[in-house]
Amino acid sequence: MVNGAERLVEVLGAHGVEVVFGLPGVHNLPVWEALRSSSIRLIGVRHEQTAVYAADGYARATGKLGVALVTTGPGAANCLAATGEARASGSPVLVVATDIPSTLRRPGEYRGVLHETRDQRAMFLPVVKAGWTLRDADALGTYADSAALLATTAPHGPVYLGVPTDFLTAEVGPWTKIPTSPLVVPELGAAVAAVGRASDPLIWVGGGAQRAGAGAAVAALADKLDAPVVTTYGGRGAVDHVNVVHGPVHLPEVGALWDEADLVIGFGSDFDGMMTQNWHQPQPRALLSVNVDVVRNYVPDVAVRGDARLVAEALVRTLPARPRRGTAERVAALNAAVRAAVVADEPRVLPLLDALEDHRVVADMCVAGYWVGGFGRVTRPRGLAYPVGWGTLGFAFPAALGAALAGRVVVVCGDGGFLYACGDLATARQEGLPVTVVLVDDGGYGMLRYDQENSGRPAHGVDLHTPDFVALARSFGVPASEVDGFGAGFAERLAECVAQDGPNVLVVRAELKPPVNTSPRWYRKVRT
Repeated sequence: MVNGAERLVEVLGAHGVEVVFGLPGVHNLPVWEALRSSSIRLIGVRHEQTAVYAADGYARATGKLGVALVTTGPGAANCLAATGEARASGSPVLVVATDIPSTLRRPGEYRGVLHETRDQRAMFLPVVKAGWTLRDADALGTYADSAALLATTAPHGPVYLGVPTDFLTAEVGPWTKIPTSPLVVPELGAAVAAVGRASDPLIWVGGGAQRAGAGAAVAALADKLDAPVVTTYGGRGAVDHVNVVHGPVHLPEVGALWDEADLVIGFGSDFDGMMTQNWHQPQPRALLSVNVDVVRNYVPDVAVRGDARLVAEALVRTLPARPRRGTAERVAALNAAVRAAVVADEPRVLPLLDALEDHRVVADMCVAGYWVGGFGRVTRPRGLAYPVGWGTLGFAFPAALGAALAGRVVVVCGDGGFLYACGDLATARQEGLPVTVVLVDDGGYGMLRYDQENSGRPAHGVDLHTPDFVALARSFGVPASEVDGFGAGFAERLAECVAQDGPNVLVVRAELKPPVNTSPRWYRKVRT
């Protein structure tokens, strides 16, 4: 016999979990004991929100299940914002939180037990794919297995599992792993016919295609159809082909591809408001949607519910190759126009974008992050993590702690967002995580300052008194330096930082104009 904590760790291992992120509390210490003798690496963080962000960052960087272990009541509640981001961005994350002992719970009564909430699971339900609280210790293995499987089954998303703390020390019976069903290719007759009718198709690649590993198949389809490819924030870097546009549809020159196409082929995208300027993009003349879930934001003429990679591969096998129409040359000219637009709009940001091109990046909801998310050239799958799903400020640094387990990662954050989780510099230092933080200090909430000034009002309540970030980082034992702006000195210093071992911080004193992919600058105002 084993106890519940040992069973939980056993199930995680059966799902290939190699690392978990967590914060210990009096209720979940048995899990820490079970992990002590396991092969799973435990990374202890300084805030529960960081645990889930780090699990999310790990999941985005690796495609594997991210696991966060937290304690009861306030510990669980601290996770909600990060869990909501994982849900909105489709990240496979398992949040395991302890609950008060089952022996002290009385249905319908609040008794004031340490860390008690009236319904802890109910807090999570709006921000998870599914959630359960165990009612029987012997069910722990089955429910943990189901939760891990559900989180990693498309459409991916976070799952909550609540475990009464006494179940962790109780002896539990055996469990049987749930078998998985093989993916199948759906019927594609209508999709093939729709593509056959189109003379000027556009391929639209979303985060679902990224998570499905569909990049190579979509690239082959783009080559066969000689079609341009645009990517959403979640799809950045998924497709490597000369037909990929390196700029957002929020730029009129890129948005024109949508308007001119006689067929939009969407892979793994729900055509969300952030990418479509709150659906101000017109309904395409024809829309073929390939997605594991029902797409409702635009009405598809043909909907294929299936795995983006398998469907793309099947279309490549089925469709005939088309004559070249000069799409690669057209896209090259368009990419040059995108770069010229950046230079004309905000030339100070170009050295940042250029310096980041060969790196894996986690960007925050800050002005510099908006530039990276919209205009940074991402050269590898899963090369960009960006919190556009729910838009949680303070995402980047803690998420990078998980992403760094896949290799060196560069964080782009602002002075406001970094302070949300600056205490986890201790985690980065203790674990020796290869994280380079590019902290852009513009003296406050730069986007909100722009919003106020853009509406004709003086800045108010958005300027911040911030610490000496270099001294702050060094106090944690993390090397840090600073530069003024993104000139030659920045590129040289960044190169030095990414060549080092462990974490480091580079503070850049700079103020940037927000890019056109931020909502105050959207060019589509009325849906046509």
